[in-house]
Amino acid sequence: MNLGKLVRMNRIFSHPSGRLCSVAADHFFGYGEGLPPGLRHIKSTLQALVAGRPDAVTLHKGIAASAWAPYAGTAPLIVQSTAMHPKSVEREQLATPEDAVRLGADAFAIAAFIGGAGDAATLRAVADSVREAIRYEIPVICHIYPRDLSSGKILFNPEDIAFAVRCAAETGADVVKTPYCGDVRAYAEIVADCPVPLVAAGGPKCDTLKAALEMMAEVVASGARGATIGRNIWGFQKIAAALTAFKAVIHDGKSADEALKIAGLTTAEGAAP
Repeated sequence: MNLGKLVRMNRIFSHPSGRLCSVAADHFFGYGEGLPPGLRHIKSTLQALVAGRPDAVTLHKGIAASAWAPYAGTAPLIVQSTAMHPKSVEREQLATPEDAVRLGADAFAIAAFIGGAGDAATLRAVADSVREAIRYEIPVICHIYPRDLSSGKILFNPEDIAFAVRCAAETGADVVKTPYCGDVRAYAEIVADCPVPLVAAGGPKCDTLKAALEMMAEVVASGARGATIGRNIWGFQKIAAALTAFKAVIHDGKSADEALKIAGLTTAEGAAP
């Protein structure tokens, strides 16, 4: 790994734990959720996220350009590039590695759904981004999800996740982000077999913050290098406190109950809004 990329990777994985606790506010039409409050009120959400001191924040380039300036340099920025929908083979790239560098980002993210027609073109898009990113020494994080194309549902069984992870690694991604399969031992095998750092996706919205933290404790136990969490942080009313709780689990190995206490939250406050 050349020096420029190493510098950026070290910024993202800067915590002494060696793990990543980052936040994604890059959700687009592909999630089929419209604009929940945490995304609709993006300026106040970013303010709350920065107050919680995330290891990195992932945004689409337009939001980064228009809303991230007050926080420039306070946390690594990751620029997401992909617009896609799990029920469709259509996909477009909204940003390039050059765009990410010009915005001051420390990494470039590209998303991929795997399962059915269009897989070759999807992986080619990832590989093309990896090739371009080499020119700028910016790491590529591949957000890869196995899916059932007919239903548009994300698949969580270990075999499908392991295959998706291998696909991302084969394209040359520097970091792989993928769903947690719900089984610590199975996920540990996936992590062990991945030749680059693997971080978990924050998952579907949990009913309670405690449930999300319990899931994250299993991710840590698997040996994964952390997680990137979206709706399970900005989907709760006390965004900064939710992030503090996740950091306690990911970086300090705390239980869900301990993390809620550290964040100054009661179990009731961790319930779904």
